[in-house]
Parts: sequence; structure tokens; C-alpha cells
Amino acid sequence: MKWRKIEYPLKTFFVKFNNIFNLKSLFKEKNKGDLTFELVCAAIASSILIILALMFIMIIKEAWLSITTYGIEFIFGTEWIPYSLGNEKPVFSALPLIWGTLVTSTIALLISVPISLGVALALSEFSGKRFNYVVSALVELLAAIPSVVYGLWGIFILIPFLKSHVYPFLQQVFYFLPFFQGRIHGPSVMTGSIVLSIMILPTIAAVMRDVFSSVPKSQREAIISLGATRWETAKLVIQYSKIGVIGAIMLGLGRAVGETMAITMVIGNSFNLFTSLFEPGYTLSSIIANEFTEASSPPEYLSALMEIGLILLILALVINSIAQVVVRYYSKRVSR
Repeated sequence: MKWRKIEYPLKTFFVKFNNIFNLKSLFKEKNKGDLTFELVCAAIASSILIILALMFIMIIKEAWLSITTYGIEFIFGTEWIPYSLGNEKPVFSALPLIWGTLVTSTIALLISVPISLGVALALSEFSGKRFNYVVSALVELLAAIPSVVYGLWGIFILIPFLKSHVYPFLQQVFYFLPFFQGRIHGPSVMTGSIVLSIMILPTIAAVMRDVFSSVPKSQREAIISLGATRWETAKLVIQYSKIGVIGAIMLGLGRAVGETMAITMVIGNSFNLFTSLFEPGYTLSSIIANEFTEASSPPEYLSALMEIGLILLILALVINSIAQVVVRYYSKRVSR
């Protein structure tokens, strides 16, 4: 009886293992060339998982001191004191960094998604070939600009303009909202969000344009033949391409969360749990770029930055996983 209890799980395991890797078809009546090619392809595909696993292992190893020292307080704490006086230990935490990353990424999406949607619809539905070619080239050019150039442009051009003209106007109009109260700073969370929105706009717009262009011509012709207007046709295209639009937005969100150089130059780099968008702030990526060279001692300093890198990596994987789940969910609904 004991052997049968063990035998069934083992048999089930080997059957599932064979089904996953298709071992019978791999070794059954194949010449050496085909077998070698399939094994090489399998090894290359597996290398991605190996690299990701090694990244996790190495980052966790370097961050282990911070993980064991601060525990869950690292996620929910609001202090960052790398050099303490006397016998006090340094204090590190990540809540303001997570808050800054989420706020800047969300505002960047709120600004860039409507503009990207309009650009994509104009290129795929309403514009001629010449206009389409010129605007598409400009959108792709925006995507090719290095992030440090965006940062320099933000420091010398955008910040003075926003601080003098835009932010006072926003504060007068939305004075009753906490996000628009307080002293106005040039380098701020709002400035970082605006620069970030410009950086992710070409990515979202390009993907949406390709998605809208892939809608079958027969769908457009069918609704136009029923007397639909251009706007109604565009609504149908958006509805038909819902999965691709969601994928484009999630791709832009992933870019926004991981962006480092430009936002480091314009966000102000102040460790605080801000309530006003006009205050300086910090993000997960910007604090790593700004303080990594100074983290030689104490040992908890570098370990804390590695733990922030671990949080950033997990956040990127979570965003990607959510995107996969959403796309699959809508794919099943469309197929029904």
C-alpha cells in the first residue's frame, strides 16, 4: 500500500514532465542535426530563465543584510538616515520611494495615454500618407532621444517655464486640492511626471498605431457601409483593438517605472512622503542612481540600495504579469 501511494505521484510527475518537454517527440526518429538544433534552441530559451534566476539570487544575496536588519519596516518606514551619530544604527526605508514611483508613473500615464491615443488614431484613421510618414518619423525620433537629453532639456527649459507660468496657474485653479498646495519648487514630482510622460509617449503611440493599423479593412468598410461616421468608425477600431491598447499602456507603465536618468535630473531628489506635486521627491530608480557611488559604508547602505533594486525588479515583474493576465482575459472574451 505504501509503494502504491508513492508510485502514483511519481508516475503523474513523469507524465507531466514528458508532456511539458515533449521528450518522446524530441528523441524519436530524429537525425543528429535536428536534435542538435532543438537542443540548442531549448538551451537558449532556458538561458533567459537562468539569467533571471541568477539576477534574483545575486540581488537577494547583496540585499540580505538590509532584509534581515530592517525586515518589513523597510517597506513601510519613512526615514533614510545613512550616517547616524554616536552608537545609533543607520536607518533605511522605501515607502517614500515607492510612493514617488507610483505617483510619477500614474501622472505620466494620465498625460501620455490620451495624447498617444489621439496620435495613433490620427495616423491610422484620419491622415494622408505624407502626413503619416512625417509624424511617424517624429514619433520614432522622440523614442530615440537619450534620457539624459530629456533631463537637460527639463532643467534648462522646462523647469523655468513651468515654475513661472504653469504651476502658479494650476495652484490658482486647483487650490482646494492637496496635490496642488504648498510652496512651488522647480525640480519637483510634477516636473518629473511631465518629462516622464513625454518619454513614454512615443512608445505608447507607436504600439497603438500598429495595433489600429492591424484592424482588418473589412471591419471599417462594413461599419461605413451602414452609415457610420468617421468618429463611430474610430470607436469601433478602439473597441476591436482593446487588447493591444492595454498592452501598449502596460508597456508604457513598465518604461515609466524603470526610467532613471531623466527623472533623477528633474525630480529634486528629496526623501520625503510628499503630499504636493510641487514638492521635490524621489523614486526607486533615482535614489539608486543618485546615491550608489556614496554607499561604500556603512555596509547597510549598499545593502539597502540593493533591496530597493530588488523591489524595483519585483515591481516590474508584477506589472508585466498583470499585463499578461489582462491581455489573456480580454483575448478569451473576444474569442467567445
